[in-house]
Amino acid sequence: MRIVVFGRSGQVATELSRQAEAAGVTLDVIDRAQADLTNPAAVAHVLKARIAGADAVINAAAWTAVDAAETAESVAHAVNAEAPGEMARLCAAAKEGAGAPFLHVSTDYVFDGTGDSPRDESAATGPLGVYGRSKLAGEDAVRAAGNAHAILRTSWVFSAHGTNFVKTMLRLGTERKKLNVVADQIGGPTPAADIATALLTMARAMAEGAPGGTFHFAGAPDTSWAGFAREIMARGGRNCEIGEIGTADWPTPAARPLNSRLDCTAIETAFGIKRPDWRAGLDAVLTDLGEIA
Repeated sequence: MRIVVFGRSGQVATELSRQAEAAGVTLDVIDRAQADLTNPAAVAHVLKARIAGADAVINAAAWTAVDAAETAESVAHAVNAEAPGEMARLCAAAKEGAGAPFLHVSTDYVFDGTGDSPRDESAATGPLGVYGRSKLAGEDAVRAAGNAHAILRTSWVFSAHGTNFVKTMLRLGTERKKLNVVADQIGGPTPAADIATALLTMARAMAEGAPGGTFHFAGAPDTSWAGFAREIMARGGRNCEIGEIGTADWPTPAARPLNSRLDCTAIETAFGIKRPDWRAGLDAVLTDLGEIA
């Protein structure tokens, strides 16, 4: 099975590369040097040639700098909205007209974060900032292409790679005796490794004819950033106290959703993919980082 993957160095893309061989998949990875997604139209010919004959295509590339997006709206929109739309349209024309399934990673930031109940895939969207709006526009563009597709909304991604909350907390936990962390934002931390596993499972199933759609996938149990931080310190052997503050006490250029709980029933029903325990994923990441044996 050959899968084209957009993105090489991101958290999910890295995990896809790590898992591909064991999953019996050959990856054809397209990185920024080969196709600059800030100008999707200019690289369409590159994308078309690489997508041709693929069994499935996964877009693991995105503009994820939430705060920076507030002052770089055109770039965020190009990468998160225009590029996925172009990919999906090219997938629709691939494989001798039969189309190649297109899998696209999205985010909890497409919601406004109100309430305290998990949102399912039919819930009304309402992004709070540029990043969320660009990701929602990307979802709309993928759907509009009319190709077989799966949009995977996830949240609070972490791994041993790149920049993420786990690595930041480990560093600060070494430098400080106490940290104040936001406690009124609630969601499911999600290991990038489990996202990659889910995408490969879905890609294979869809290549064999399974229907797609929009799906939620997040780690369990739901917790706050402060609760997540406490687990990181405890499991990572850091003697750092975690104090709790509210979102209002930690202002950022982009507003964050308070409620990032995702109802993940649909993906289990469609593909048999259950919510992963993020604590087990955290232990795996800490092992990767050499923090625990």
